[in-house]
Amino acid sequence: MLDGAKVRFKSLSSNKYVSAQDGGSSGVVTVDREIASNWETFRLWRVSQSEFQFRTHNGQFLSCGGEGASVSVTSNYPSSTETFFIVRSSNDRVHIKLSSGTYLQVSSGNELKADYIGNPEWEDNAATFEMTFKGGKVMLGEYQLTNGYGYEKAKEVLNEHWSSYITQADFQFLSENGINTLRIPVGWWIAQDPNPPAPYIGGSLAALDNAFKWAQEYNIKCIVNLHAVIGSQNGWEHSASRDGSVDWGTSDENIQQSLDVIEFLASRYGSDPALLGIQLLNEPKSSEVPFHILQDYYSKGYNIVRKYSATAYVIMCQFVDTDPTELYHAIANMGLSNVVLDLHFYNLFHPKFDTMGSTENIEFIKDSRKAQVDSLNTANGDGPLVFIGEWANEWSFRDGSEENYQDFGRAQLDVFGSASFGWAYWSFKNVNDHWSLEWNIKNKILQL
Repeated sequence: MLDGAKVRFKSLSSNKYVSAQDGGSSGVVTVDREIASNWETFRLWRVSQSEFQFRTHNGQFLSCGGEGASVSVTSNYPSSTETFFIVRSSNDRVHIKLSSGTYLQVSSGNELKADYIGNPEWEDNAATFEMTFKGGKVMLGEYQLTNGYGYEKAKEVLNEHWSSYITQADFQFLSENGINTLRIPVGWWIAQDPNPPAPYIGGSLAALDNAFKWAQEYNIKCIVNLHAVIGSQNGWEHSASRDGSVDWGTSDENIQQSLDVIEFLASRYGSDPALLGIQLLNEPKSSEVPFHILQDYYSKGYNIVRKYSATAYVIMCQFVDTDPTELYHAIANMGLSNVVLDLHFYNLFHPKFDTMGSTENIEFIKDSRKAQVDSLNTANGDGPLVFIGEWANEWSFRDGSEENYQDFGRAQLDVFGSASFGWAYWSFKNVNDHWSLEWNIKNKILQL
C-alpha cells in the first residue's frame, strides 16, 4: 500500500470491477467490467496508513462529494473529496468509506455511491470489494520510503543511512584505489534542506557537504548530479516519481524549479575546489520529454552554472531511450565550453541481452560500445566530451564464473576508459554484489 502501487477493486456482490471510463477522461465511474485492464487499475497516493487517493490511468483522481453522492472523476489535484479510507480484512477484502463514515457500495445501476450507512458485513455485500495488486515491480524510492514510514520513523531511518552508508573511510579507500571523482546523485528537495517539503526528510544537504569536505581531504573531485526533479523526468523510483508518472516536462513551473535547484547547487559549490562539474538532469525519457524542452533546459542550466564558475564542467545526460547522436550535435552547436555528454551503458534492461552468453556480452562491449564511444569522441572537435556516467559489471547472463566477470569487467574498463571524460560506476556500495564497486575491487573482479 505504498505510493505508486497499482490496485483493482472487484465488487463481491456483482463480480464486476470498478472502472474509470475512458481512463478517467470522461469523468464517469462504473462497476460493470468483467475483465480488468488499464481503466480498472488505480495508482495509490498514500495519505496515511489508512487514507488513500486513487489516480486513474489518465491522471485524474476518483472523487466523491459526500454522503449519497456518486463517485466520479473530477480533479487533477486531490483534496479531501478525493481522499478515502480503506478498511482491510485478512483475505484481501476491503471496505471503502468517506471521512464521515459513510461507505461506498455498488448501486443497482452499477454506480459507485457513498450511501451505505452502518458497518457492512464482509460476505455478499454491495459495500465489500476484493482488492488485488497489479503485478510488476513495487516502487521503492525515497518518496515511497519516507511517506510510507511517516516523518518520525523516516527521520530515524535516513539519519542512520546518512551516517553509515558512505563514510570518511570510504573516501580514503576510493583514493587509495585510484578513483579521482565521485558522481553524487541528489534530489530537488535538497535546495530546501533542512526543512524540505513533506514527505522528505532534512539531512541530505549535510551529507553532501560532508562529501565535499572529505573529497578535499583525499584529493577527490565531485560531480553533483540532479538525479531527481520535481514531477519526475522518467517515471522511475530513483527520479522521485510518486506513482510512475512523468510530469516534469509538462509544467513550466517544474522546469523553473529545477533550474532554481541548479542555481542553489552552483551558488553553494561553484567556488569549492572539490567541484568538478554539475549534471543538470539524469536520464530524461524521450517519449515523455520533448527534445526542444530538454535542449532549452540544458541551455539555461549551463548559463546558471557559468554565473558561479567559469571552469566547472556542465554535464548533460542523453535521453535514456534513444541514440545520443542528435543530442551530441545539438550540444556541439550551442558553442559552449567545458560541456559533457553523459551516456549510460548497461548490458541489461533490453531483450537483446537476455540470450547473450559471456562471450557475446564481451564482444558487444568491444564492438558496438567501442564503436559508439569512438565515433562520439571524434565526431566534432568543438563538441562535448564523452562520459560513461553509469555502468555496472553485471549482465542478464546467469551462469557467469568469476573469470567471466573479470573478462567482462576488463572489456568495459578498456572501452569506457577511452571516453574523453572518463567513466563513473553505478554505485560504490550496493546490496547486490556486482553492482557494488567496493565489492568488485575487494574481490579483484575489477582491477583498476
